[in-house]
Amino acid sequence: MIRQKKTYSWGDQRRYNSYSRRIREKYGGRIQKVSVNAGFTCPNRDGSKGYGGCIYCNNESFTPSYCVGDHDIFSQIEQGITFLKRRYKKISHFVAYFQPYSNTYASLDVLEKYYQIALGHPGIDGLAISTRPDCVDEKILDYLKNLAEDHLIFLEYGIESCDDTTLVKINRGHTYEETVQTIYKTAERGLSCTGHIIFGLPGETKEKMLIQAELLSRLPLSALKFHQLQIIKNTPLADLYLNDPGLFHLFSLNEYITFIINFLERLNPQIAVERLSGEAPPRHRITPGWGNIRSDIIQKKIESAMEKWDTWQGKRLKNDNLFLQ
Repeated sequence: MIRQKKTYSWGDQRRYNSYSRRIREKYGGRIQKVSVNAGFTCPNRDGSKGYGGCIYCNNESFTPSYCVGDHDIFSQIEQGITFLKRRYKKISHFVAYFQPYSNTYASLDVLEKYYQIALGHPGIDGLAISTRPDCVDEKILDYLKNLAEDHLIFLEYGIESCDDTTLVKINRGHTYEETVQTIYKTAERGLSCTGHIIFGLPGETKEKMLIQAELLSRLPLSALKFHQLQIIKNTPLADLYLNDPGLFHLFSLNEYITFIINFLERLNPQIAVERLSGEAPPRHRITPGWGNIRSDIIQKKIESAMEKWDTWQGKRLKNDNLFLQ
């Protein structure tokens, strides 16, 4: 007898709600982000809320080479599309990904200028904007809502943790309640909203991290990106780690696979998962290395384990007070 595979509520055989599948179904193919460095900063760097930035942050660890230097936005997009077309043969759409630092941290006039330059490139269908939940206001969200009538618009917020004690430790400069309010204001305007979460921040136990699945499940998030904590060179976190490694519990690969599956079991299945792990180049990373295994291989290991254990996103979720999209 042939055993029929289970089809999950999001319509495919994968055991979690894949963001890439959602994008393909909604837009007819892959959407590729072209990174753009517009020269923004953050309120916890320029003195508005603090100095030094988040203790784990070194933007050089994820900024493509074509975004480094004095290249203008249009030129960065031109170089990025050329590079990505060589790497990926089947791309349906490109969006300009305003990635380093906080990309709504400026006056609306400045933001309009930069965004319009990007949208003026003939190969660009929209914008993906990475920022902080305390760096958007009603005017910016209304402007982005209007842009979304004719363009693809994706907002990404650095949540990082749902615990205010942790947010203070890592020098974020905002509270979890600010995150919650911003996500609701974004969703009310019909804008796509992805959140970033880091697992393994100082002082957070596995139990504390798993509680965040329930908290996030109540929010009107379109998607989540998950990152295991990596100690990146030339950051305050690296100094803290090198002085006292005992303060940290860094996941082993097998431990992380088990943890992320436990987290997914507790996560609202309507929230798509855009990324299961982070990947910093070895030249920037102190630890953990995990044998320099790539994120796509980690993803396959997680998927294989979910199949073996016969589990899926939302399996252990209590359905009380969930946000239903």
